[in-house]
Amino acid sequence: MDERKRRKILSELRLIVGEEYVETDEAAIKLYAMEASGLESSAIGVVFPENTKQVSEIVKFAYENDLKIYPQGSATAVSGSSLANPDGIILCFARMNKMIEYSFLDSFIVVQPGIRLIEINDFLMKDGYMFPVDPASVKSATAGGLINTGGGGIRGALYGTAKEWIMRLELVIPDAEGSVIRIGCRTPRCYQGYDLVGLIVGSEGTLGIVTEATLRITPIPENIVTAVGFFDTLEQAMEAVIRIKKSRIVPYIMEFMDSKSVMHASKYMDLDREAKGNMLIASIAGPVEASEKYLDILEKCMREAGASNVLKAETLEKAEKMRLFDLRRAYYPTAILTAALSLKEKGAKPLILLEDIAVPPTKLPEAVKRIRAMESKYDLPLVICGHVGDGNLHPLTWIDAADKEARKKAWRMFMEIMNIALNLGGTISAEHGIGLVKREGLRVEFSRKNSLKALELMRKIKKIFDPKGILNPGKIFPPDMK
Repeated sequence: MDERKRRKILSELRLIVGEEYVETDEAAIKLYAMEASGLESSAIGVVFPENTKQVSEIVKFAYENDLKIYPQGSATAVSGSSLANPDGIILCFARMNKMIEYSFLDSFIVVQPGIRLIEINDFLMKDGYMFPVDPASVKSATAGGLINTGGGGIRGALYGTAKEWIMRLELVIPDAEGSVIRIGCRTPRCYQGYDLVGLIVGSEGTLGIVTEATLRITPIPENIVTAVGFFDTLEQAMEAVIRIKKSRIVPYIMEFMDSKSVMHASKYMDLDREAKGNMLIASIAGPVEASEKYLDILEKCMREAGASNVLKAETLEKAEKMRLFDLRRAYYPTAILTAALSLKEKGAKPLILLEDIAVPPTKLPEAVKRIRAMESKYDLPLVICGHVGDGNLHPLTWIDAADKEARKKAWRMFMEIMNIALNLGGTISAEHGIGLVKREGLRVEFSRKNSLKALELMRKIKKIFDPKGILNPGKIFPPDMK
């Protein structure tokens, strides 16, 4: 883009949002044009709208001038879904971060897209309610980002992912008017023909820009018991998962870390106990009177599967005091630290690559076994954790961002991991979306189902919503699908 056109675009955007709310400093843009994984790009500038009217005006201007828009919450995505390009602007919702309406009797809260999930739950806690979808990045992730990625979290074993908890959306669509539409309801039951809310959730900002969301909320459980088991082998840990599922209880939390992940995380944590082996965390929500029964079930399942050690907590408060969740929470941060330290001597910049496959829970033992074999096959570091209550696994590796050969090798390994999931009746993405890094994987998944026509239908839907292709272009669809 030539400098004259760039200046004109920025000048027009300043008229819409105000001089101070258009960021053009290159160093600042670079920060906004980077994802949590380390993937990075650039943009013409960063624009900070304050309300729906301003978003509509920006979209109308962008439509008239063929300007690309890259919506962004807090850029905690790891699939490239929030990355911009030098041909467009980043639309950041940091100023649209308010709670608008709340009714615990009607079980909803209305929020703007830039509000952080932790702020929502801090507010709801006073009435004993919560928004239950809790990605690992809950302290920084925003409501809009969660909606666009269709994210999940550690409570997914009981509460599922975002799509079950979005009731109503206000969004701006990329047409000549910057039209504002409202879809969905604030009632528990709602039928409006095609499920447009469901279409937007997980669309990665490619169809419309969410400016307001009504989220379903639920009471905080009366009590939560937790057991943590350590196992010598992967197979034993996965056997415990199967046994717990066979016991006819629905876990509140069920998380897994392999022995390498536990080893890396425990290095940097001052725990008062030895943490060794493959770790399984299982929590059950229920009445206080059932606490002992639930803990006995969890311990029995873990012991019978071969656990070498089991830690138990009768309440969530006690589990936190015992730091039973600390290792799991440290999975991603300590992987980043390990990567940085391991590459420091070479003066390299680490790039963290996090997978997001899912398989039927009965296939977990085989999936973990096959994934573990990838480390030696590709000679890359590999750790594994996951929301195993619903079969979701997050294998992770790291490479030097500047090493082109290592990048190619990592992509080949991840393609093979995606194929492992498909071979076991699973899917290539459970909660992180497609973005840039899984576009070819999506093609493979539909191809193996003899359903490439589905990709064509999705592309036509994109064309209907976004006829000029200005909204988060390049995401989801394979590069050759124009």
